[in-house]
Amino acid sequence: MLLNPKKRTYELVVEQIQTLCLENNLPPGGRLPSERDLASLFGVSRNSVREALKGLESKGFLEIRQGGGSFLAQTKHDMLGNELGTHIDAADIQAIDDMLELRRAFEVEAASLAAQRATPDNLQAIRDVLEQMALAANDPELGVQADVDFHLQVANATKNQLLIDLMETLAKRLEENIRATRHHRFTDATRHQDTYKEHEEIYLAIESRNSELAKKLMGEHISRIRHELYKSI
Repeated sequence: MLLNPKKRTYELVVEQIQTLCLENNLPPGGRLPSERDLASLFGVSRNSVREALKGLESKGFLEIRQGGGSFLAQTKHDMLGNELGTHIDAADIQAIDDMLELRRAFEVEAASLAAQRATPDNLQAIRDVLEQMALAANDPELGVQADVDFHLQVANATKNQLLIDLMETLAKRLEENIRATRHHRFTDATRHQDTYKEHEEIYLAIESRNSELAKKLMGEHISRIRHELYKSI
């Protein structure tokens, strides 16, 4: 799920490790997961993880102790957000922005239709996804998947098969978009709870059959993503 194929794997793993430290609010001196766990989490080889860790060590962000693991350097935690922001280039920004425009075009209306047409099963499916999202504060990948599933379940609730098919076709691009925006927005750990609340409010508007409110909240949600993304770079 890489937005910029020109970047080498280890460079992308560097960004993912930095993001993991930020999202988990790892304190200075805090220990990172093992190479094996990081490789599994990111879906890459241990060699790529090892190369990324060495790169971060050379910059002074990490301390690697022989046989003891990798630790966030005592003095570098506050620089992670700024360092991560420098990795996003113009092509990435345009790709993210294009997808946010497309999401606004379809998902705002989808929220309105869902409020009018959602069945009890649809509402339960959205609630189930919200439960997963609530558990994801310390699991970035679970958070991404729950976020994607939320928007797909809202689309399912529209009962418009063309819209559902379109969202499913775009699911991979949607996942890339959500992963990228979460990486660059969640430099503040409190954003996890705020983002959960935004999704919960959309659900409550759908549940209460308030189509205008659901539409408004979805539009604000996507606008907020764009605003926070540009603030973080």
